[in-house]
Amino acid sequence: MIAYEANFDGLVGPTHNYSGLSAGNIASLTHSHHASNPKNAALQGLNKMKALANLGLLQGVIAPQIRPDIKMLRRLGFSGSDRRVLQQAAQQAPKLLTSCCSASSMWAANAATVSPSADTRDKRIHFTPANLVSHFHRSIEHQTTSRILAAMFNDDNHFCHHPPLPASEHLGDEGAANHMRFCVQHGEPGVEMFVFGRYGFDHHQSAPQRYPARQTYEASAAIARLHQLAPQQLVMAQQNPTVIDHGVFHNDVIAVANQQMLFCHQDAFLDQANVYQQLHHKMGIGFSIIEVPNDVVSVNDAVSSYLFNSQLVTLPNGDVSLILPQECQHNACIWEYIQQLLQAQVGINRVDLFDLSQSMQNGGGPACLRLKVVLSDKEQQAVNPAVFLTETLFKRLRDWIDLHYRDRLVEADLADPLLLVESHTALDELTYILKLGSVYDFQRV
Repeated sequence: MIAYEANFDGLVGPTHNYSGLSAGNIASLTHSHHASNPKNAALQGLNKMKALANLGLLQGVIAPQIRPDIKMLRRLGFSGSDRRVLQQAAQQAPKLLTSCCSASSMWAANAATVSPSADTRDKRIHFTPANLVSHFHRSIEHQTTSRILAAMFNDDNHFCHHPPLPASEHLGDEGAANHMRFCVQHGEPGVEMFVFGRYGFDHHQSAPQRYPARQTYEASAAIARLHQLAPQQLVMAQQNPTVIDHGVFHNDVIAVANQQMLFCHQDAFLDQANVYQQLHHKMGIGFSIIEVPNDVVSVNDAVSSYLFNSQLVTLPNGDVSLILPQECQHNACIWEYIQQLLQAQVGINRVDLFDLSQSMQNGGGPACLRLKVVLSDKEQQAVNPAVFLTETLFKRLRDWIDLHYRDRLVEADLADPLLLVESHTALDELTYILKLGSVYDFQRV
């Protein structure tokens, strides 16, 4: 079966702000309380989508969540008009307000885990939205995420949508940011690697001490069962607890995969040699690993530059490109390594750099912004066509952002009732542009 790997990037929402909500995410904590630029953030992400589409890749768009989340604030005891709810929250529980205004759904790698039809027993693409229970501001995303994904992939003959796993710390699931797939060709059966940070029930196992491990073994194993994956197609690997404590809050901060290649840091996994052995055994001849030594690139440099929070893609002409944030060029150690990597000709033969500074300052690089979905020709035809990025859609979204987004936002602005009106107006129009129907609560009353 001929199939293509599509990238569906999360559009940055109108309330993009720096509230420092994510424990373990050093960039998020470092830029806490800085002024953000939602318009610039959205345009940076959109420009990356357009550039990858221009390279010949299949590119789609995922709509953001509605923020502020007034419905959640009401569930938490605030009442009255929308204006009054925002005022009460700002005065009595400002952290709840900032949590209910987070634009974190822009990082679509956390939206869901996706298994292609070539891997699943019923030969459908399986989606499981992440429950994201480790942080409140993200745990409130999955209901709308489920609706959006169902509106994008709305054909039961080709797509199977599971509900999120139960909202328990024992089953913490952070989506595709802790999932990698290897294959010879995208349309052929592959090997899916689930990476977890801790065991939910066995507290005698290794775990980080400083920062939380967000993905549990039990969650990963449950998703593999739900997606009907055979044991010979699976590799379960634990993140190195030490790197989590250095700010590697997801696997995609320390490793990235593409077809028959794993690109990772020397300290990415616990019992790394065993992980490699399993991958080589299940993938066979042709599988390769590019391991970056710690004495060449430290974990701290990897985290600050997001070298591994990159997209590794095969272009239609056969070139393999590493899609990097421009911060990699600003770090002399990282940039020197990248030049050596290209010269070594070990399977990566080009680099494409992008300005994603607004996302990077909140802790998300190129890999965070996209969800990978492998699609055959028939499956591609079954996807809602309005969500694929074309020249026309690009121009329309650019104009939409210019019209509706602010160019400066600080925490005090989150209580502004006009921001809520602006967000509702923008997202109501977006659902029309992307032909999603009524996916937001304010459209369903």
